[in-house]
Order: sequence, then C-alpha cells, then structure tokens
Amino acid sequence: MQKHAPDFSLEGKVTLVTGASRGIGRACALACAAAGSDIVLGVRNVAASATLVAELESASAGRKVLPVELDIPNKAHIAKAVDAALATFGRIDVLVNNVGVAPGNLAELVEEKDLDEILDVNIKGTFLMMQAVGRHMIERKGGRIINISSQAGTVALRGEAIYCMSKAAINHLTRCLAAEWARYDVTVNTVSPTFIHTDGTAPYLSDSDNHKATLDHIPLGRIGETDDVVGAVVFLASPAASLITGTNLLVDGGWSVA
Repeated sequence: MQKHAPDFSLEGKVTLVTGASRGIGRACALACAAAGSDIVLGVRNVAASATLVAELESASAGRKVLPVELDIPNKAHIAKAVDAALATFGRIDVLVNNVGVAPGNLAELVEEKDLDEILDVNIKGTFLMMQAVGRHMIERKGGRIINISSQAGTVALRGEAIYCMSKAAINHLTRCLAAEWARYDVTVNTVSPTFIHTDGTAPYLSDSDNHKATLDHIPLGRIGETDDVVGAVVFLASPAASLITGTNLLVDGGWSVA
C-alpha cells in the first residue's frame, strides 16, 4: 500500500457554516477558508456580516464568500439559503451545523417558552439543516456534515437539563443519519466542546467562582479556545477523515472521562 501524508486540505470545497457571525461559528468559517474552502456564511443579519466577509476574503487567498440570511429553525429560510448557495457555487461539500441556544435553569423552574426554544433551535433546526443539505449531498453522492454539539450531550450539567437533552439528541441523530447516508458517501459526525472562551460564555466565565468550578472538571486544566474546536472541524471535513462517520469527537479537556 502506498504511504503518503494525510490530506487535511479543503481546497476546492464549498462549506456552509450556520451561526457564522460570532464565536465558534465564526472561527469555523475562518478556519475552513484558511484550509482552502469557499464559504457560505449562514447569518441572521447579512448587512452586519460585511466585516467578516472582508476578513475572510482578505485572509484566505481569494476564496469566495457568500453571506446568506438564515434564521433557524425557519424552514423557508433554510431552503432559501441552501438554494442561494447552490445557485452561486453549484454544490455544498461541507455543512457545519453550529447554531444552538442554551437558556439554563433548574429543571423544576424551566419555563415552557425556554423548552420550546431549545427544542426548536437545537433539535428541529439541526435536523432541518441536515435534511436540506443532505438531500443535495445524497444526489451528488458525497459530502461531510459536522454538527457542533457539546459535552452537555455526554455529561450531566446542573441547571442545563433541557440543553443536555437536546445535545444528546443531536449526538444520536448524528449516528442515525450516519448509518442511513453512508451508502451515499455522506459522513455525519459531531464535535462536542467543553466551555470555550467566546462572547457567549464570557459572562459566566468572568465570575471567578464559575471559572474555578469549571476548571475543577477539566483535567487538562484550561478553558478551551475556538482554535481547539476548529481543528477538529477541519479534520472531519477533510479527506483525512473519509472513513470516519457517526462519531462524537469530544473536545473537552478530559471532562467526560474525569
């Protein structure tokens, strides 16, 4: 068997990233562009994404960037965004399903509106994105779907029962569709981060007690950075991971095994 270096390049690929305006989604878009991919930015406000578009175009050696309005789990928005991507690029090779919400509360205090929001965005929205892009990938007989889940789908977090439930559902949905779509050479995987330094986690982690309590659970002894997450995403999107499907790659510093 011929031996050669693994191929981590996304050169010539088209990657759709949802929730791409900030945090992990933004970092995924930048990393995939740096790896050679054209980018479809799924954002709620296209006009507000101009700075990110300029940054992607200037930092990625001529990669094309298409911002599309995407309000998940609005099925019409999803269909329109996917149609726009296909009209511009002709295909979608990689889907990074990043959108998620996490209004936390003790289970006995959870309000129905928060329950509905989490289930609608995290489960329904994730499925509808996978379905819309998956149909195209099935037709083309190839593609990579990467769902951004969370360690919350594997470990129990106090005050996050509904969020944990939604992420566990995403993990199992990933396995189910990996099994269904393998015959079309469509791989489906999840990346599950621990607490990552982002605008969204800043209010929680800025509290010294919360910061210490979080570190107490992480054997590697540090809060994650977006760079820790995007390496896993680019790997799973690349040819180097072509035989990996249905897996949940935990980027949690050892939280789940401590």
